[in-house]
Amino acid sequence: MEQWLLEFEQVHYTYPGTQQSVLNGLTLRIPLGKKCALIGQNGCGKTTLFLLANGLYKPRAGTVSWKGQPLRYDRQSMTKLRQQVGLVFQDPEQQLVASTVEEDISYGLCNLGLPTAEIQKRVEQALVQFGLTELATKPVHHLSLGQKKRVSLADVMVLEPELLLLDEPSSYLDQMHTRKLMANLKKIHNDGTTLVMATHDLNLVYRWADWIFVMDKGRLVLEGKPENVFTKRDVLEELQLGVPVVHEMLFGEGATEEGEVMDALRQRILELFRHF
Repeated sequence: MEQWLLEFEQVHYTYPGTQQSVLNGLTLRIPLGKKCALIGQNGCGKTTLFLLANGLYKPRAGTVSWKGQPLRYDRQSMTKLRQQVGLVFQDPEQQLVASTVEEDISYGLCNLGLPTAEIQKRVEQALVQFGLTELATKPVHHLSLGQKKRVSLADVMVLEPELLLLDEPSSYLDQMHTRKLMANLKKIHNDGTTLVMATHDLNLVYRWADWIFVMDKGRLVLEGKPENVFTKRDVLEELQLGVPVVHEMLFGEGATEEGEVMDALRQRILELFRHF
């Protein structure tokens, strides 16, 4: 039986001062232990979903549930939720609050009132895990974008969340920093954290995700395994999303060869693509 960490049931949300609803009866369930990708055009509601998941926003209607229990919006409940559901913003400047790297990583732990020794141990572990040891005392505003993104990821993971939400984590990163990011995410997932990544990079989605959610106009319109979702070419084209390059090469209109040998070859190519 499938286990769900976070569930949205007929959720509606409208930003204050506007009349246009951003989420329109969204129903979506995040499965435990998966690497999930969230795709859709800008304005479809991806970031709003994340902000509701983390309790930063409260739905106008509908229910958001964590492990089967509807969210409670009192301060104590929200503090506990944000330890369990970590959110990494697209722009790290929205997340970095302290003067130096190690101070920034320790910020959330200090707010929890943990013992000094425990805070120090967790910060040191995070510095090592995310390759930030040499930057520990460096002012945050002197960091490169790639370094800031690593710090913002460390800020969240030092709290040891069960679910990690990432909003366009590879945006503006070069290939080297993207590879480092994906290596960190692989370790985080292997250590038991469920991941949900919002991204426009369909090739990355095809290579990385176990499960895909496709959103449009504040609703979930499609979900499933990558190999199933990307066969719905007509739906994806209508949403102006398209399909990954490797899927187009193997299964597009130009790929006409059929038979067991070709099917096996395509499957092997996909396995190699996902491995790298």
